[in-house]
Formats: sequence, C-alpha cells, structure tokens
Amino acid sequence: MATPNQLVLRSDVHFQAGKREDILDLWTQNAADAGVNVRYNAEVNQVSGQIGNFSLTLTSGEIVLGETIILALGTQGNPNLMRCDGSTLPHIQYSLDDPAAYVDEHIFVFGGGDAGIENAMGLAADPAQGNIVTLVNRSSELARAKDANIKSILSAQQAGRIAILHETTPSLIEPGFITLNTPQGSQRLACDRVIARLGSPPPRQFVESMGVEFTSESREAFPKLSPTFETTTPGIHVIGALAGYPLIKHCMNQGYDVVEFIAGNTALKPADEPILEAKLKNLPGNRTVAEWLEFLRTEIEILSGLSALNMREFLLDSEVHSFDADEVVFARNSIGSSLFGIADGGVLVQIDPNNAQVTVPISAGSIFGEVGLISGRRRGATIRASVPSIVMEIPRTAALKLMATSPEARAAINRITTERHLLQIFKSGMTPEDLADILATSEVIEVRAGQAIITEGELSNDVFIVRSGSLVVERTIAGNPIFLSYLPAGSYVGEMALIDNAPRNATVKAAVKSQIVKLNGSTFEDLLKRKPKLAATLEASASTRRKINGFIEQEKSKFGSVVDMYSSVAGFLIEQGLGEATDVLLIDEKLCIGCDNCEKACADIHDGLSRLDREAGKTYAQLHVPTSCRHCEHPYCMTDCPANAIHRGPDGEVFIDETCIGCGNCQRNCPYDVIRMDTPPAAKPSLLNWMLFGAGPGPGEPDQKWKLAHKQKGAASAGKVAIKCDMCKGKDGGPACVRACPTGAAIRISPENFLSVTQLGQRR
Repeated sequence: MATPNQLVLRSDVHFQAGKREDILDLWTQNAADAGVNVRYNAEVNQVSGQIGNFSLTLTSGEIVLGETIILALGTQGNPNLMRCDGSTLPHIQYSLDDPAAYVDEHIFVFGGGDAGIENAMGLAADPAQGNIVTLVNRSSELARAKDANIKSILSAQQAGRIAILHETTPSLIEPGFITLNTPQGSQRLACDRVIARLGSPPPRQFVESMGVEFTSESREAFPKLSPTFETTTPGIHVIGALAGYPLIKHCMNQGYDVVEFIAGNTALKPADEPILEAKLKNLPGNRTVAEWLEFLRTEIEILSGLSALNMREFLLDSEVHSFDADEVVFARNSIGSSLFGIADGGVLVQIDPNNAQVTVPISAGSIFGEVGLISGRRRGATIRASVPSIVMEIPRTAALKLMATSPEARAAINRITTERHLLQIFKSGMTPEDLADILATSEVIEVRAGQAIITEGELSNDVFIVRSGSLVVERTIAGNPIFLSYLPAGSYVGEMALIDNAPRNATVKAAVKSQIVKLNGSTFEDLLKRKPKLAATLEASASTRRKINGFIEQEKSKFGSVVDMYSSVAGFLIEQGLGEATDVLLIDEKLCIGCDNCEKACADIHDGLSRLDREAGKTYAQLHVPTSCRHCEHPYCMTDCPANAIHRGPDGEVFIDETCIGCGNCQRNCPYDVIRMDTPPAAKPSLLNWMLFGAGPGPGEPDQKWKLAHKQKGAASAGKVAIKCDMCKGKDGGPACVRACPTGAAIRISPENFLSVTQLGQRR
C-alpha cells in the first residue's frame, strides 16, 4: 500500500506495493546493508532521563543508553476488544500471523479497516483451503480503508470468495456459532473462528510514563508533537501510527526527516510540502503551509481534535476554496456528498427555492452539507457565501474517516446535525441558543430492528427523535400487541408521558435498524416551560395520539378482529420494507384485474425493459407488494457501488445512471430482490439510417419491439448492467405503472400514508 502515489519516498530504505513477506525481506536486507544495529527480543518497559542522557530499561534488566529517542511503536499492541457475550472464548483472536494455517473453517473477520480487509483477503486467497470468510463492518461503508483495499475486497465479494455484512454487530459468541444484529434482524450463523481487527488506541500509559503529553483526554488521542515530530519531552520524537499518521510511506519519510532534524538539518521541509503548497497557493493571505494548517485546524470546529500531522494527511484528501460574497458554493438539487467546513466568513442557506431573500446564516467554524453526507440525497438548498469566505471541502470518504477516527469531530457533527434537526422538526420560533441545554444532554443511539426504546408501563419521560430508520408504536390489549402507529425518520415520540406526567402507555420499537436522538426528559421539560408555543405544539400532537389510542380501545371492544387485522397488516407491510422505504408500490388485489398494463407501461417508458414484476412478491389480506424498488431511506444498493453510479434524485427516487459497470454489488446487497442484471437494448438508429439502409423501426412502427429484437446486437459487448425502478424519473406525469392502471389498484405510498394503507388492508 504505497500511498499516497504522488508522495516522493525520501528514505534510503526501499518500498513499493507488494507482498508483505517480500517487503519485510527487503527491509531486513536494507537495514543490514546500512549497518543498522537491530536488537531483537528487546522489549523496553521503562524510559528515564532527559535529552542527551536517556536510559532504556529492558524486560531482561539490561539498560541501553541513548541521547535521543524515536518512538515508532504503532498502536497494534493495544487492540480494541470485542464487547459482547462470549467475547472471552479461546477462538477469538486479535491478530493473524499465517492465513494458510486455517483450513475448512467458518471465519468471521470484524473490522472494515485495512487490517480487517487484508486479513479477510488472506484467509480467502486460496480456494483450496476451503474457508468460508465473512467480513463484518459496523457501518454502512468501508470508510477507514484505502481505495485499493476496497476495490480488492469488492472484487472478491463479486467472485463469491468473501461475504460482506454491513451495519452489523455481534451480540453473542458461542462455540461453533455467532449471533449477529443485522439490518434485517438477529441471525445465528455457524462460526469456527473470530478475528477482531477493531482498531487500536495508542499505548497511552507507557508513553505518558516518559512525560509525554497527549492532545486530549480521549482514549484515541495522540501525543502532542512539534513540526519536527518532537513530543513535550525534549529529545523524544514520535512517528507513524503513534503520531496519528499511519501510512507506511509517510512513516518512512518521517523517520528520515527526524534523523535529519536531530543531525541539525533544520531547513528540511516535510516531503508532502510541495503538494500542500500547490493546494493552497491560490488562497488569499500570505501564509505558509504550517500556518494554513493551524488556521484551518483551529477555526473549523470539527478539525480541532486533529494534530498538525493529522492535518497534513487530511488536507491531502481535501480542498480549500475561496469564495467571493454572493458566490454560489453549491445549488439546490445538485449532486454531491462532500462536507464543508467554514474557516473564515460565512454562508447563507436559501430556504425557499423561489425566494433568494429567505435565508438562514451559518457562521465561521461551523459546517454545512451534512445532509448529503449522511443521506446521500441531492443538495436540499442553494448555499452562497455571505461575505468573502474560506471554506474547506471534505470528500465523503474523508469525512466518514474523520468521524470514525476523531471523537471530537464525531461529537461536533452529531451535535450540529441534531441541532438543525430539532429546529426543523419543532420550529415554534426557536433558535440554536434555546437548544443549548438540550444538546448538551442529548445522546445519539443505534437501535437494532425489534429493539424497544420505550416500554409500556415504565416510568420515564425522555423524548426521542428518529434520525434514520423508523419506529412502530404498539399497545397491549387483551394480552396481544396491537399496532397503533408508524414513525418514519423525522418524527418524534415520547412527549405524552412528559406532558401527562404518567407512565408510558405504549411500547415503541425499531421497525428496522435505526438511529435515534435521545433527549433528556427533565431538560426538555424545562424547555417547554420557557417556550409556551413549543408546549402547545406538543400538546396538539399528544392530543391526536390520545384520539388514536381511544379509537383502538373502543374498536377492540366492538370489533376485535378489525383491530387485529389492522395490526397484522401493519406488521406485514413493515416486513416487506415499508419500515425503511420512502416510496413503495402496492396493489389492491380486490381491484386488480390482471391486465398487466402496469408492467407494459413500465417497459414502454424504459426501452422495453420493465422494472416491475406484478405477480412476484407477497400478499396479505388484499394488499400485494410486487417486486419493485422501495427507494429506501438508506439504500442498501448504494453500499459498495465502485462506480458511484447510484444516486438519489430530488423527489427521493433512487436511480442508477449510465456509469454502471455491471459489478452486481447492488443486486447482491438489496434485501428485496428488486434489482436484476440485464443487457441494455441497442440505441435506435437514426431516421436517415432507416431511409438509406432500412435499419431500425420506421415511422409509426413501435420502438420497443425493434430494441428488444436487437438487444444482443452491439449492446452485448457492453455486458449487463443493473436495472431497477427509478419512479419514472424525469418523465411527465409520474410513475407510469400507476397511471396505466385502469382500476386504481396500483398505488405508490410514502411512510406518511402508512396508516391509511393499513386501514385499506382491513377491508377483506
């Protein structure tokens, strides 16, 4: 992994991408040729003294003297441990020395970083070993890994050598089995071995024993370092992963530079200096690279936890822009998933697309673009610079890696996004200042499918915001759980117990894996006392829910079977993906006459390739869920798309563009089997070609028949691509399947219409 490619290697020790064994052999030979005195089996357990006179005490009792010390310890000796029941069993290990030693085993590798990927690849490299290897990643993307590793494991997944489980965590490890929490619920699978590569924090206690200070109290913080890699203890320098700079080529250059600094070459600049100078040369102000890095780090809140060395690596993946007043940073509905940090100046968010004067300011130090980062949706607003501004653009992969590796950045992004989410949901004339106490006590929690956040009868008054995913509300009546309501992302729940000062009257649990913001009840109650308008808004919401509860109680005593059906239909629809859908096609079987106009219309509008299978799918009562895209809130199909060909449109539609390379990852990742691989039809020849050569359909002849007949001619060389419903994106009149239905049996619904559709399912 000889990245970054544009960085020159200064070290006299050679390095280029290759096999681990070959590289280690080369380094051993280089060290011998240079006369390096390597002390093997020499573990240091204490360092004392000062610059010019350090004493290193080995575990053997021997003392080694030195004038200066360079710590290149890395962090791998201090691994993060598995945290679940059964995590101390002997078949769990935290390193992998020889992949060839394991044969015919079901092996689960935890960790989506480079170490986890490389371990999984090694275990699955030789099919003759017979290992069944699964990589388990707790997030939705491989945010920590290098591009080359990601491409390698996606290729292995495509070839069927490795399985990848995203958004998955362990709950129980047993001899021979492992139980996982997946987006689809709990799964118990055969497992002979667990290899955990979950990252590793610095060996802080040992390093601090030398008098070295760290940047913060965080477990993952790194030592404080000068521009010459010197710690707060003069004479002790740090390089490599322990400095927060884990790339091999960087580490080797740092080692070279430190030795030069110690030898008196104070004029030497870091090897990446020319690259960073080129990135920053067009910015206003006469700052050096070091001054720019410090300016960006101190002025943009989410970067405050990074060291100067972290900033150098971070800037290699990012861009810094200068905007004039009123200049557009990005426009509403534009595609983009970068995160932006304001170092100087400020921006205006245009709330009303038809009125540029209706804006909300965002000041220096804060961020914007977080909606595109989290959801992958198109930009929801136009953003302009309010004054001359300096803005750092952080690509999605770099932003996700920042959140994964910097607790300070993760906390800041969660706080800012939560604040904006609350202002959007509650409105009521509130300002960010009104929410300061709420945000200080809020907590972002991950909830697995089926997990309850509120239990009927309990005494609690916290309020919950659905950040992603969805929840269902149930109440026990006559010993049975009865469905009350459905809560999509953007909803809130829990206010009734707070307003009524009473025990919880229902159970609320996740329909799918969800992310929830928990607001402290006591702090929220204080806010309601200060904001009567907000209190009135919540009281109106609670009143509506009381009516629903009353209706269910009344109907249960009169028409028990109706309420049971209401609950059963709701459960069926959630099982079919409505819990994470933004738009789903349903067919009322009582109205459907089997004409197949819906499929024909879909084919007509999509070059003869229908994206709908009316007869496939499941039915409950009179509701049928055909094979058609759900346009999920967090689409599984977007995960691991190497061509970045899957996007979300301005109306929520998830579509695949012409850059699809046919890898099939989206088809494998979709849990609803709504994507297929097919050969696109050949392009229709021009009218002139028809007139001269008889090629293609003539005037008045149907295009689709010709296109399908010539599907394998010319287009076959391009191979198959992914085909799925795109909600007739860009077509007048909306989805063709709905427009073509002569009886109104076909309907498309969003989560807001869930209850009305559930009531439809009651009518048998």
